[in-house]
Amino acid sequence: MPTLLVTGGTGFIGSHTSVVLQQAGHDLLILDNLCNSQRTTLPAIAQISGRPPLFIEGDVRDTELLARIFSEHTIDAVLHFAGLKAVGESTQIPLVYYDNNVHGSTALLQAMQQAQVRTFIFSSSATVYGDPQYLPLTEAHPRNATNPYGHTKLMVEDILENLYQSEPGWRIARLRYFNPVGAHPSACIGEAPRGIPNNLMPYIAQVATGERPLLNVFGDDYDTPDGTGIRDYIHVMDLAEGHAAALDYCLRHTQTLLTTNLGTGQGYSVMQMIRAYEQTCGQPIPYEIATRRPGDIAACWADTRHAQATLAWRATRSLQDMCEDAWRWAKASNAA
Repeated sequence: MPTLLVTGGTGFIGSHTSVVLQQAGHDLLILDNLCNSQRTTLPAIAQISGRPPLFIEGDVRDTELLARIFSEHTIDAVLHFAGLKAVGESTQIPLVYYDNNVHGSTALLQAMQQAQVRTFIFSSSATVYGDPQYLPLTEAHPRNATNPYGHTKLMVEDILENLYQSEPGWRIARLRYFNPVGAHPSACIGEAPRGIPNNLMPYIAQVATGERPLLNVFGDDYDTPDGTGIRDYIHVMDLAEGHAAALDYCLRHTQTLLTTNLGTGQGYSVMQMIRAYEQTCGQPIPYEIATRRPGDIAACWADTRHAQATLAWRATRSLQDMCEDAWRWAKASNAA
């Protein structure tokens, strides 16, 4: 089996994907600077998958470190999760986002190029589409990011296309995520943001466990049935399995540039998510309406036909599964 370099592998999506990849028999080397994750995720990955991954604490912008990794380890493919991902935060500190997400990606690709490693799975985002001209969003939808975070993903997508066109042999997957939620059913790993959560589900969970008094709902005046934003929420384990399917697809081809949505094809509003979580945890979730966040859009959900046809993959877990696994993780991590 190939040895895989997983950047950002102790983060929310990276850790769950690492579990899926190790359970499939791959050997992993995780590189993470732990800026938004914990070292304790590593023994949890080992507990679930049955063996510990190799780990190096470091940054993808550290070119000397990258050169050393590729010289000392036989890397066959790279899965790149080491990106900052909060829309609102990106509008406040855009230079940090461009430096980490764009510069970090180019540094990594240059190190791969020098080592002649040409299989790359990239965490892109549905934010590249911007304000939808139609729904559901197909991969052919025009890209028009509305915030710095989305622009960083769009820029790296373009860099990858330029690279693919300029140099034969690259096998690249650009995976456009929608809204990952949930946790591993074991409750050993899940979403554990530092500070105030930027995403809905961990914020709801912290209100449910009493860590925070109430949830801020950013805008109730969108052009949606209940006025709150609608998103395509996908269970993180479905998303992780989508990465494994994309990797398998790339490894079966001598050259490819795959671009596909990873979502469920179903949109839920913020209020629907609150009500679903209330049913799961058996208590009300206090909330108040706040002003809209810069860069947010009204509604967004995926057309999933391309991923089904190309990767033979589709999301199978329900909204109830998402809430139950997230709540199990929230209780376990709060007790700890």
